[in-house]
Amino acid sequence: MLYLILSNFLLSTFAIIPFLEIDHWSVRFFDFPRVQFLSLNILLIVINLSLFQTETWFLISFTILVLASLYQVKKIIKYSRIYPVEVKSTKQNIPDQEISILVSNVLMTNTSTHQLIKLIKKHQPDVLLCLETNKYWENALSEITKNYTDQVKIPQENLYGMHLYSKLKLSHLNIRNLVEDDVPSITCQLQLKSGQNIQFYGLHPKPPSPTENEASTERDAELLMVAKEVKNAKIPSIVCGDLNDVAWSKSTELFKKISGLLDSRIGRGRFSTFNAKYWLLRWPLDHFFHSAHFTLKNIKVLPSINSDHFPILTKLQYQSVAELVHEAPKFEPEDLDEANQTINQVT
Repeated sequence: MLYLILSNFLLSTFAIIPFLEIDHWSVRFFDFPRVQFLSLNILLIVINLSLFQTETWFLISFTILVLASLYQVKKIIKYSRIYPVEVKSTKQNIPDQEISILVSNVLMTNTSTHQLIKLIKKHQPDVLLCLETNKYWENALSEITKNYTDQVKIPQENLYGMHLYSKLKLSHLNIRNLVEDDVPSITCQLQLKSGQNIQFYGLHPKPPSPTENEASTERDAELLMVAKEVKNAKIPSIVCGDLNDVAWSKSTELFKKISGLLDSRIGRGRFSTFNAKYWLLRWPLDHFFHSAHFTLKNIKVLPSINSDHFPILTKLQYQSVAELVHEAPKFEPEDLDEANQTINQVT
């Protein structure tokens, strides 16, 4: 019984750790596997019920475990089908107002280029954003991307290369290193067939991890810098990429509040893309956020390309009336203060 009580306290602690205002990777890691922790909690609750006792420490630990489980549910329930959708589905097709985007973190050391090429041929996205790309990948994709009239190529050998291919007219291109000199990002405008311009951001900040950045500060700052830009954008906006953060983390929630962008996964599912190789350790790292000007035609995780990430494809439709049916996230003054404090740590 002692081991059961200790297990109750231990798993409950996993839900509490992210409350700590500490950016170190060892703390921020606990933002990621909330689904996995909840599954363990449920299993442990079943064991507790089967061995139920009225001993004081057992009751205390069991109560805390149940409360911790409810909190985990609260954090992730938005990314299930029992929750109301945040982005409305497209009702009337207007092809000239559509945009399809395929995002794929290819894993730089992966040589199975043919698997991504096969998906590009099948889905024919308007925009293709490839991450962790180097010269090898650039050369491998050269044939399949010939019909992409606008191309942005940033080959790097440090896992942070980035390639953008667009069939839509691209303008106002800006390749930036917002926080770290070896981590590029892309911002540009894309023009739909209807003539409507869209502000586009392609991002891939470094994660907090023992092999990358010790803290999440750089990642969070980059996301919040972009969020502040989007907040002041005069045209519809899309932010996508491997953000190395999960949708339910405090930092991503702050990003949404500041930017006012929507997440089409809310009310539809998690659409987990990492880790493609281990299904027990899988969460959503690759994201599409967009302004309230769009409705959703489709979003889906694509088959494996032998990377540690699954590619993900989304199809949106611009509709001027969409703003009237969507409720964009709003921020409080203290949210902006928190964002500025994070940004100031890296500038």
